[in-house]
Amino acid sequence: MKDDTKALAAQEKPKTRNRVTMRDIARMAGCSQPTVSFVLNNNDAVKISEQTRMRVLDAARELGYKAPAQPSKSGDKNPGYIDGPIAFVIDTLATSPEGVHAYDGVLEAVKATGNIVILAETRNDPVLEPKTLQYFIDQRVSAIIYACVFTRQVELPKMLQDTDIPVFLLNCYTEDLSRPAVIPGEIAGGHTATNALINAGHTRIGLITGELFMECASGRYTGYRNALASADLPFCEELVVEGNWLLSSGFEGTKKLMSLPKPPTAIFCANDRMAVGCYEALKEMGLSIPEDISVIGYDDDEIARHLSPPLTSMNLADRSMGRWVIDQLFHGQAGNSRHPLTKLECELVERDSIAAPKGDLRNSNK
Repeated sequence: MKDDTKALAAQEKPKTRNRVTMRDIARMAGCSQPTVSFVLNNNDAVKISEQTRMRVLDAARELGYKAPAQPSKSGDKNPGYIDGPIAFVIDTLATSPEGVHAYDGVLEAVKATGNIVILAETRNDPVLEPKTLQYFIDQRVSAIIYACVFTRQVELPKMLQDTDIPVFLLNCYTEDLSRPAVIPGEIAGGHTATNALINAGHTRIGLITGELFMECASGRYTGYRNALASADLPFCEELVVEGNWLLSSGFEGTKKLMSLPKPPTAIFCANDRMAVGCYEALKEMGLSIPEDISVIGYDDDEIARHLSPPLTSMNLADRSMGRWVIDQLFHGQAGNSRHPLTKLECELVERDSIAAPKGDLRNSNK
């Protein structure tokens, strides 16, 4: 009986290729990430029940979590030591979780260094942004992280071109790649998401895209087409509906797809918010997920795990991008020469919204 319990625990352990994070522990322990942080840091500013504390510690132990090494209190400067604060400048933070997650990744990675991070939101204001950047340059911060909420090519502000302060681009890049830059691998992500449906036996797969002028939307769309081509499946234009990232466009796009003479057996929504709308439309039509139709989302928002059934999604590499920047700052190259554009993998988070299509022999094995 004991061996069976161990085997079950091993099956439930999340599959992670990167190092274990507090977010992973929060998922396994069934609590929030701040709660995990309070427990692991022995912070008694908030009263946490002994039961919750033990759940967090057990999950951390089970996942093999290793706390970052704390900075030396002796005053010795380790190799890669960088003095002073780090500036994190982003165009939009309050209206989207992606920017918050990237900032969290920076904070998580910088904790072991003893540095502080100063956050500024510019909202693409042509007056506010240069004033903000100039302030940080005048303060001689250790580094400036220049971030965008939507993946895109940018023209680096001249003051960032001229400064000798290390500059890193997060979720954006310049044409000449003169500064280290990191973005999510959206084409690969779209391919992985579509392939998850293909592997389940689906051959007629609908896609509700984001706004296609955005690189993240066009990348996921390209990945969708590449996956179909790799599986030798035909591309059908009628199966692609352009959405706008909002719940309502997921709802309307699903209605349009399901009204086709030959509707899809699976739908790939280019973000989780549209997947929520997709769920609502399918349930309004009396269809069950995944028995009648499979659904996959993208971004792995908090809501994905609370839908019924929980939504399979792609984990956008926001936090990983934040950690990557700090790793490059302390251990990489930050000069003004040309740098390769780094694309981080978006991982599949499997839940319960995908099954074999009706009539597929794999249904009989479930």
